[in-house]
Amino acid sequence: MSLVGNIIWLIFGGFISGVAYIIGGISLCITIIGIPFGLKAIDLGLSTFLPFGKEVIEKPAANSTLGMIFNIIWLVVFGWGIALNHLVWGLIMAITIVGLPFARQHFKLMILALLPFGRELS
Repeated sequence: MSLVGNIIWLIFGGFISGVAYIIGGISLCITIIGIPFGLKAIDLGLSTFLPFGKEVIEKPAANSTLGMIFNIIWLVVFGWGIALNHLVWGLIMAITIVGLPFARQHFKLMILALLPFGRELS
């Protein structure tokens, strides 16, 4: 099921979402201050390509001081908009029974979009 889900996901928007994350990450890496955020955006873009069959894993150092600071900055500057996008698409997908698995993936990615530092999709 995850192979079929990932193929359908890529065809109907997952590829574009992943590329958008990666382009945003590369543009953030242009500045020295934005490098950690750009690398995390690129990581999120790669995770967005194939979300089926994966779960959000919290790393042991997820609640470190630096991770919390980066998560707060990310949340205020980037995360709320990306998470809102995943929320809207998840709600739209949840309208139909066929869209429920895709809505679940959007809600999973919404967690990563809000607080990406110290978490990964694997």
